[in-house]
Amino acid sequence: MDNLYDVIIVGGGPAGLTAALYLARAKYRVLVLEKESFGGQIAITHEVVNYPGIARTSGKALTDTIQQQAESFGAEFMLAEATGFDLAGDIKTVHTSKGDYRSFGILLATGAHPRSVGFKGEEAHKGRGVAYCATCDGEFFAGKEIFVVGGGYAAAEESVFLTKFARHVTILVRKDDFSCAAAVADQAKNHKKITVLTNTVMEEVSGENGLTYARYKNTATGEVTEYKSDESFGVFVFAGYAPATEAVKGVIELNEQGYIVTDASQKTSIEGVYAAGDVCIKPLRQVVTATSDGALAATELEKYVASVHRRTGLRADAPAPKKSSPSVTVETQESASSDELFTAEMRQQLDTVFSRMERPLLLKLSLDNRPVSEELEQFITALVALSDKLTMEVAGRQAEETLMPCVEVCLTDGTPTGLAFHGVPSGHEFTSFMLGLYNAAGPGQALDDTTKQQIAGIKDKMDLKILVTLSCTMCPDLVVAAQQIAAANPNVTAHVYDIRHFETLKKQYNVMSVPCMVLNNDKVSFGKKNISQLLEWLRG
Repeated sequence: MDNLYDVIIVGGGPAGLTAALYLARAKYRVLVLEKESFGGQIAITHEVVNYPGIARTSGKALTDTIQQQAESFGAEFMLAEATGFDLAGDIKTVHTSKGDYRSFGILLATGAHPRSVGFKGEEAHKGRGVAYCATCDGEFFAGKEIFVVGGGYAAAEESVFLTKFARHVTILVRKDDFSCAAAVADQAKNHKKITVLTNTVMEEVSGENGLTYARYKNTATGEVTEYKSDESFGVFVFAGYAPATEAVKGVIELNEQGYIVTDASQKTSIEGVYAAGDVCIKPLRQVVTATSDGALAATELEKYVASVHRRTGLRADAPAPKKSSPSVTVETQESASSDELFTAEMRQQLDTVFSRMERPLLLKLSLDNRPVSEELEQFITALVALSDKLTMEVAGRQAEETLMPCVEVCLTDGTPTGLAFHGVPSGHEFTSFMLGLYNAAGPGQALDDTTKQQIAGIKDKMDLKILVTLSCTMCPDLVVAAQQIAAANPNVTAHVYDIRHFETLKKQYNVMSVPCMVLNNDKVSFGKKNISQLLEWLRG
């Protein structure tokens, strides 16, 4: 039975990935469902320094490694949203945006999402001054004042990170002190560019082209402060997370705050259903506790599934590594020769991509006189040298800044595929650029029939501009989704811009957060989207 698994894991953060690793290694067939991107909230963390055994890494690098470990033992992964559950009996069903899947056991590891505070103006100014990811959006506020709302671990840690960009950071702590470890709090308290205001809440923000007004209140004294500025400033909200349990409300037991109730073995109120990670009631939410939950839940599910095997005589197919779309997770250095730019391991991964491309491509460069154009030309020259599936052509040079530099992905006869990158596709965008080439050349990443029909149904011209930064871990998901649609439908174009090099676009659309997407130079949206969410937005 192709859609029968021993365990289906809903959620691809550290807890779900760890459980997948343990279960697949124990020879159980396991499917991990994730509606957005694998890695969870930790994937947007710039630096992780408290994971045992690893001195320093990024959240994305850490979770990418766990996923690769799980895949090596045969765990299967799918981007799909779980929309409902039938949990009675020995065989349970998960209804998803890509069809129904069945399993003996279920692990809910859906995590949590950033919580809004609710002050006046917060919702209206999301992406236009109010932000929730320091790594993604910090550089938009270089040389500016920044307010941070929150008093936990994230608020303290990310405030220190924001000092790399901000002129000054003011932290508004609702209680009389931080609620995190003293060592983390002290870094913020003792930083020369940070002011900490305790017993203080944000009440209102406003402004036309960015935030220029803020009002906050000291709850102990009643004193109200109005901050007015002739230049814009930023407000970053780190106020904890809300559990992602909407799909299981009324199905399993939740507490008043919406967290899943489990016993000491991570078992929920329903037989064969377990939960792990930030979606559970727990005193500490860290990567190490999430992976611990995942490991414990997996070992308990091993026992449960084995008992179902014995009782019913039914078994899922044995796990085996699936042939999938090529994976490229390397990050490039700045311009250099092929040998300097791509390590032997990188070249091996790229060779896999090139070998699967069905047709060659022409990378057409449009350059200006800025240093970034020289960097792009060197980058593409080095990339093209790695494969006979790629050729390059310099279409022209412009003295004035327009939308240059640009690399346009074309067929060998010069026909545009609809995909282009403005800037240098390195950093986190290197992976999405390579997947864009793979999608343009064919066969491309697999799409289900429903998604194919929705893409084919786009009859109007749709010009998508996706504005990103190379440090943003949320941007690639939207970029890849847009490129998949553009590669499959000639009515759609997907042009990606490293916003650092295109100040005119930044000002035109008042961009203070990424990813930002513009449809037909008019309709603007902020935040990451998978392909189903993007198609829904385009239809709307």
